[in-house]
Amino acid sequence: MSAESTQSLSKAIALGKHVNGPAGGLTILSELEIEIGSGEAVAILGASGSGKSTLLGLLAGLDDPTTGEVWLCGRRVGDLDEDGRAELRSGRVGFVFQNFQLLQTLTARENILLPLELTGAPQAARRADEALERVGLTARAGHYPKQLSGGEQQRVAIARAYAPQPSILFADEPTGNLDQATGEHIIDLLLALRQDTGAALVMVTHDPRLAERCDRRLRMENGELEQMA
Repeated sequence: MSAESTQSLSKAIALGKHVNGPAGGLTILSELEIEIGSGEAVAILGASGSGKSTLLGLLAGLDDPTTGEVWLCGRRVGDLDEDGRAELRSGRVGFVFQNFQLLQTLTARENILLPLELTGAPQAARRADEALERVGLTARAGHYPKQLSGGEQQRVAIARAYAPQPSILFADEPTGNLDQATGEHIIDLLLALRQDTGAALVMVTHDPRLAERCDRRLRMENGELEQMA
């Protein structure tokens, strides 16, 4: 087992995020502490606007905190410039978004293949095909996003996220644009892939039924996190 797999994959220490708006200063996050271990599935719940997505972006090194520190895959994010952060995330960190974020001019297979090729991943074509097979969409490989249902598009997005074999995957409301039955299927898939690959999963959701299936549940309220039973 590598050194990386035995340590925290994402950690926030005294994390704060404050912004200035027309009505004055606004505290989004206040002195948060969170740690994500290898292979864990963690759900973060909270009302709309509670700061869940902001926290996810900070943990993934996509945004800068106002105060505190973020560590990702053993590195302190604040020590890295944008290129350094991108290099750190490459192959180690995956993302699944509510709105899929597929390139409309590329087929399902090409959407998975492109980021693998851009990062120089070995055997990129084989890995793209295996990822499609894993999410049950081999027969739809040549279809464009507009030819796929919402659930199929999210499955392509999940395949794209897992194809580089990341250590940790961040999912921001992955079922938010799907009906209940399709959403539950997507969660089945995310958790099955997490089990198969050993990648940690950090999922922002507003649905407590989906959160119940994770190892840990945290609630965001008034800029703070609390552990749920």
